[in-house]
Amino acid sequence: MLLTELDGFLTGVLLCPEPIASPEWMTVVWGSDGGGVPPFDDPLDVQWFADAVLARLHEIERDLARGKPRPILDVDDRNGDVLWEPWVDGFAEAVALRPEAWASLAEGDDRTDADAFATLSLLIAVARDESALDSVQINALQDHAPATLSECVLRLHAARLRTGAASQPQSVDERTKVGRNDPCPCGSGKKSKRCCG
Repeated sequence: MLLTELDGFLTGVLLCPEPIASPEWMTVVWGSDGGGVPPFDDPLDVQWFADAVLARLHEIERDLARGKPRPILDVDDRNGDVLWEPWVDGFAEAVALRPEAWASLAEGDDRTDADAFATLSLLIAVARDESALDSVQINALQDHAPATLSECVLRLHAARLRTGAASQPQSVDERTKVGRNDPCPCGSGKKSKRCCG
């Protein structure tokens, strides 16, 4: 994952209406090319990377609690355009982990939550060239996409707080005692003793 895509993914993991444990979502971060296994040979590198990802997850959560999301978005050096599409692609990957939970949010009684998710879904469709909108509507949506992302993220975070949804996903550092032969909680698929243990 690119950094921008990872940022959108972690935001989606945090905002998911249903908690997702870190070993599950870390396999997505490691990537499907490697079969969800860390691409590092050294367990210290695996731990360093997992710690860096978790630090960003906690930073996103702090920013949301302050009401000031700061999504990491790249800028095109040629024309200065903000490249928001990789961020929404990452968010879509997080949605794919719990599609039923997001669908129930979209169909729920609270229109504010449903509208925020519908807007993000529309941005995902535009980013993937799957939108039924005409070019004028797409251009208008793209012009305001970075601000729209932040608005929707804040609304979904407020909904999560309002509904008392479960706390953030359990991090690798907050795990219970892991046996030497148990799977490593970082999601590598290796035994703990051969990975972060």
